Amino acid sequence: MATMTQEQAQTTQRTRATSIWRTLTPYMYVIPALIIMTVITYYPMGFNLWMSFTNYGITNLRLDAPAPDVVGLQNYINILTGEVAIPNFNFWYTLFFNLWWTFSNVIFHVAIGILIAVILNTQGLWFRGIYRAIFVLPIVIPTLVVGTVWRNMFDADYGAINQALGFFGGILGLPEAAFHIRWIDQVDPPIPFIPLPLAYFALLLTNIWLGWPFMTIVASGALQSINKEYYEAASMDGASSVRQFFSITLPLLRPAMIPAAMYGMIITFNLFNLIYFITQGGPLRQTEILVTTAFNLVNAQRLYGIAAAFGVFVMLILIGLTTITNRISKATESYDS
Repeated sequence: MATMTQEQAQTTQRTRATSIWRTLTPYMYVIPALIIMTVITYYPMGFNLWMSFTNYGITNLRLDAPAPDVVGLQNYINILTGEVAIPNFNFWYTLFFNLWWTFSNVIFHVAIGILIAVILNTQGLWFRGIYRAIFVLPIVIPTLVVGTVWRNMFDADYGAINQALGFFGGILGLPEAAFHIRWIDQVDPPIPFIPLPLAYFALLLTNIWLGWPFMTIVASGALQSINKEYYEAASMDGASSVRQFFSITLPLLRPAMIPAAMYGMIITFNLFNLIYFITQGGPLRQTEILVTTAFNLVNAQRLYGIAAAFGVFVMLILIGLTTITNRISKATESYDS
């Protein structure tokens, strides 16, 4: 009897050890990734948050430098009131422009992307594979190259945009001087009562060219998953192509396009490279976004504390936008097709 009790105790111990090991095994896989994420993501985020409550500056970069002074919410208050070391800075206009810039671009990206995807999905279209290979070129070209080329194209004297407009204007008998358009540095807004400079429209045109291919790729993939029987049944019921597009294609593209639009919204909101290389925030900081302003604070003013507060603002705004968009569009809900 005592022997059976000892065997049972050993079996119980082995069972307990096996249970503990099975419980710990998932954590053993997660811990290495958690350590890496802590080093490259969580620690920098925490350090940035700490810096935003201090007057961290260039003198604090030395290892033996004294700790910066804690200023509490002063950096955030200075940003909201426009009391930063940047001339012509207005936080609320910058935020308005940043949001308008984001939504106006994403709307064009999604609309053009879906339209071109539907056209390329047309039965019997010749050279479809070639078209799909060509339209991805804007994605693979570095943003530095894109920004430099388009800035030269918008040059008032020798740019390809003005020369093309002048050519077609000459055919209509319009004077060449009418097309000497200062796309980048014209201060007065081209449309009365709308505080958007001409440089915004130059940036919008550039980013539309840059952004629609990604949406087309997503939409093209989603179109392949739509059952053709839906269209056959709709045709038998007498539905036109337009009715089929709005009643079948768009609803079934929604599960793929809304997450893609949310991703495009985040990318566009922080699209530093394009604005910096084309307008550098000009004219008179009318095309600045929050990220370019934070870059100026770091690169030119060396005000790391206020720049960190800008980073916190950007993070909070993007979290809010993503949450609101997700709630309205119900992007994470399951769809039964």
